[in-house]
This record gives sequence, C-alpha cells and structure tokens, in this order.
Amino acid sequence: MTRIAFIGAGSTIFMKNIVGDVLHFDALDGATFALMDIDETRLEDSALVARKLIAASGRSARVEATTDRRRALAGADFVVTAFQIGGYRPSTVIDFEIPKAYGLRQTIADTLGVGGIMRGLRTVPHLWAVAADMAELCPDAMLLQYVNPMAINTWALAERFPRLRQVGLCHSVQNTVQELAHDLDLPRDEIRYRVAGVNHVAFFLDLTHEGRSLYPALREGYRSGRLPKPPLLMPRCANKVRYEVMEQLGYFCTESSEHLAEYVPWFIKDGREDLIAEFNIPLDEYPQRCVEQMADWAAQAEAYRSAKTIELAKSHEFAAEIMNAVVTDRPFTIYGNLPNRGQAPQLPAGAAVETLCLVDHNGVQPSVVDDIPPQLVALMRSQINVQELVVRALLDENVEHIHHAAMMDPHTAAELDLRQIRSLVTDLLAAHGDILPAWARTRKAA
Repeated sequence: MTRIAFIGAGSTIFMKNIVGDVLHFDALDGATFALMDIDETRLEDSALVARKLIAASGRSARVEATTDRRRALAGADFVVTAFQIGGYRPSTVIDFEIPKAYGLRQTIADTLGVGGIMRGLRTVPHLWAVAADMAELCPDAMLLQYVNPMAINTWALAERFPRLRQVGLCHSVQNTVQELAHDLDLPRDEIRYRVAGVNHVAFFLDLTHEGRSLYPALREGYRSGRLPKPPLLMPRCANKVRYEVMEQLGYFCTESSEHLAEYVPWFIKDGREDLIAEFNIPLDEYPQRCVEQMADWAAQAEAYRSAKTIELAKSHEFAAEIMNAVVTDRPFTIYGNLPNRGQAPQLPAGAAVETLCLVDHNGVQPSVVDDIPPQLVALMRSQINVQELVVRALLDENVEHIHHAAMMDPHTAAELDLRQIRSLVTDLLAAHGDILPAWARTRKAA
C-alpha cells in the first residue's frame, strides 16, 4: 500500500486538499497518511480532518500522526512538504518591518527580494534535513515540494542531493488560467496554453481558444480599460501590473500582479505614489492578510472539528495526480519545477525552471522549451542571479553571498544603494538570530 508522508501537516487546509484529492483515486485506496508537524495542536486538528475525509470517502486509508519526522518518513513512497520556518512571528514580521525602515516596501516577500532571500536561508537547511532522512529511510520516494521560495529550494535540493526524486509544485499556472478565463468570459477548460520560465516569473508563450490566440483580446481589453476585471483570487490587487508587463514585453506572467510588482524595478519606487495608485499595488498588506488568514484557518479548523462529515471536493493541486500517475503508469501532465538539465537551454544549467512535464512510473520528465523570447529570458535571468547567489551562500556557507544576492535583486537595487543594502541585510540576519543556520548569524550593524 502507498505511504504518503506529509511534513508540515499542521497546514490543515492545504493538507485537507491533498488528502481529499488522494481519496478520489482507486489506485491509492488503502494509503497511509503519515502526518508530521511540530505543533501538536494543529497536528491533532489535521489528523481529525483527515480521518473525517476518509470516513466520508468510504476508502480504507489510515492516518498516523507524529511529531517525529523520521517516523513519518520511514518507508514512504511520497513525501509532501508544506511548512514555513519562522512563521508569521517572528519571521514574516521581521522581513517586512526592517526593510520598511530603510524605505524598501514589499508586497509578499516570500520568493525574491530581501524577504525571499531570508526565507530561503531559513528554509533550505530544513529541506536538506528532510532529504537526508529520505536518503536513509525512503531512498526511492518522490518529494513533492510546495514550500517557497520554490526556485531557491528546488535548486539547493538538487545541488546537495542530486539523486533525490523531487519536483517543486505551485498553483500559479492553474490560478492564472482561471483568472484569464474570468477576464475573457471563457470556459477555463477550453483555454489551451504553453508556459515556461522560472517559478512565479514564467510566461504564457502560447495562449489560445479554439485555435485562435487570446493575446489580441487581452491587449485590446487592457488598452480600452475593460480589462482587467476585479480578480477572483487576489481581490486586493487590481491585476494591472501583469497586464502592463504584457503590454510592454508581449506575454502574460503566471504569477499575480501583487507578486510580480516586487520582482521587478518598475512599479514600487520612492516618491512615485502615482505608480502605486495607478497599478493598485497593495504595499505592506500581506502581514495583515496573514493575521486574517490565521483567524480564518482557526475558524475552519473549529468547524471541521464539530462537523460530522467533510465534503470531498477535488482541488487543482498536482500532488495526487502525480501519485496516481506514478502508481498506475498512466501518463499525466503537470507544470513542475526541476533543475535545468537542458529543458530550458536559454537559461543557466542547474537553475530551477518551470516547464510542462510528463509524469508516469518513471517519475517527472520535463519537456524541452527552446523558444522563450529574449526579453523574457533577460527578465528570468535577473531572478536567477539572485537565486544562484542564495544557493551558493547556502552551499559554501558564505555570508557575503547573502549581501551579494540582495545587491543583485532588481527591486532592492532600484531603491537602495550598496551601503544601505549591506546594512539592511546585516540587520535582517541579526534579527532572525537562531532561526538561521549558525554560519549566517551576525550582529546588528553599529
């Protein structure tokens, strides 16, 4: 029977989606869900939800709950990671408040920029620990990695554990297709597309409906002011940033406008409140959203505890589809993040790239995309520069490369000078303290 280890199972709502998805597949009937989290209360909530899902499904699956990661991993066939090192407090608060004191404003701070850099430093050592345990306890298992910063994590895992069967998974492609269908009043399932790039900065190279490109309609709608419509999934951001990037670079990005605004140097600028207003960029609202989300999740967990049954709705996450394809050898296609071994020849070897992948008993096999337009390649390289320096810092335990990564970040470099960036990074490292690996800890600048 299939054993599925879930590291970070205290993410109850996300765990519910994956477990619920698995229960839809006959080939995965009888699976064991080994749920692991360091928070015993949240772990107990997740185990209760999982058992209610199983009862509603009529499947013969079973649940184990443990705070011992090695116990959860032993004998696993698939490992799902979904955790945030440092949590909202102190780490997310630190990643926003200290840069803000330097005049550096952010929107999400989990992928690139100084916030993404710090999150990578906190996260990769823990993913390496999971991978080391997997090499010993379940060497043939596949890691389905859902943790940000996705590209940094995927790259660093491949460098330290090249034999690890892994794929980085995100829902930005699926979410964007849903948003585009909403904007154009089209059935989502009728839109055809081809995507490639780096996670959160990948682009729709082809986007069609019934054989016709959708780009003319998107451009005309944006120029006339009819598009974008109020977004479905990120209601606090008007989604104009992605449309403006499409207008200037020719292609639509896979990640939300709120995210994209802080990956580039063009929208968040000191003294340019007109840009913030025109593109409706929600600066510094993510911490408040985290507080609201935690309250919502707590309320949902309470509702699940009192509910007699929980609906088995299918999500659009790829994890269960991957498991089913591997177990049955029935091919399925996904968008996955893997180290570049030639599937994106215009981008640096080894970098984590996102392309269409075929999944079957052989694992996750990427397709080759060699026609990314040069302006998009240039933008992707600006992201990869930062990612590579963070990975080098982690591999070499070189704190200087953390500073270098921030210096090369497009948004940070557009706002701060070199000395400000060095001081900011030093303050961030000091504030995170013991949450970071020992070699990266430093004292606050004098």
